[in-house]
Amino acid sequence: MRNKRLIIALTGAVICGLLGVMLVTRYLSSVETYTKDLSNVVVAKTEIPLGAKITAEQLSLAPIPNGSVPQGAYRKLEQAIGRVAITPIGVRETITNLKLAPEGIGAGLPAVIPDGYRAMTVKVDDVMGVSGFVMPGSYVDVVAVIVPVNQQNGNNQGPISKIVLQNIKVLASGPKIDSPDNQREPTSVNAVTLQVTPEQAEKLVLAANEGKLQLVMRNYSDQANSDTKGANKNTLLNGDSVKPEPPPPSAAKTEAPKPAPPKRTPVALKPREEKPVAPPAPRNSIELIVGAKRRDVEMP
Repeated sequence: MRNKRLIIALTGAVICGLLGVMLVTRYLSSVETYTKDLSNVVVAKTEIPLGAKITAEQLSLAPIPNGSVPQGAYRKLEQAIGRVAITPIGVRETITNLKLAPEGIGAGLPAVIPDGYRAMTVKVDDVMGVSGFVMPGSYVDVVAVIVPVNQQNGNNQGPISKIVLQNIKVLASGPKIDSPDNQREPTSVNAVTLQVTPEQAEKLVLAANEGKLQLVMRNYSDQANSDTKGANKNTLLNGDSVKPEPPPPSAAKTEAPKPAPPKRTPVALKPREEKPVAPPAPRNSIELIVGAKRRDVEMP
């Protein structure tokens, strides 16, 4: 009896040992396969601001699975050292070719100007600069106030305000080309640099020389074209109607307009036919007198 129990215990121990060896072997095999699938890519060790030239102290290598490597990522530190960042790069963020300016481009504002565009600086004050809330990365419309002259008689037609440029990106606010950490606090600057095309630069120079400029900030996601007729003294005296308050930007994105309920066509109802009610069938009854009481008793 004792030998039988001993044999069963030894057999169970051997089976458990074999299962443990199999599990450990499978785990080591999976770890080895995962390790072979990893490859080093260049990542940012510290935050790299917009327009800064990347140094070796700002970079490091990090293992990433080959199937998750972003397109255009660098494998060696030497490939990214000395390049200029054209977008802010966060800590542990992979360095890719799309985030860097071409080789040979110097640091600063020229590196962040896209091909076919120009950077133009205009003077601003607290009113024109939207109380200091115009920061790098903002989008604005440019309103010009000019006094046109009638070509026939040479008389002034009075000042006219008109949106001359729309959806213009702000490249720099003063000497800074990167946004501040706390964008809720305004920054007092004397000039802003706008990203414009050559044709827009010509309009901006003419508007600045002929009259006054005013910047109007717009939402980042608002890409609609505002086709306005301009305003003069006559349209100003006509007044304006009340506009309903728009929903918050977050609510406008999440809440979709509810469809109007379908119109129901009235259906003519037929009058109900009233069925004649049959009188109750007569039933047999007898008169029963008990003492001073008298009542009718129905007979089946």
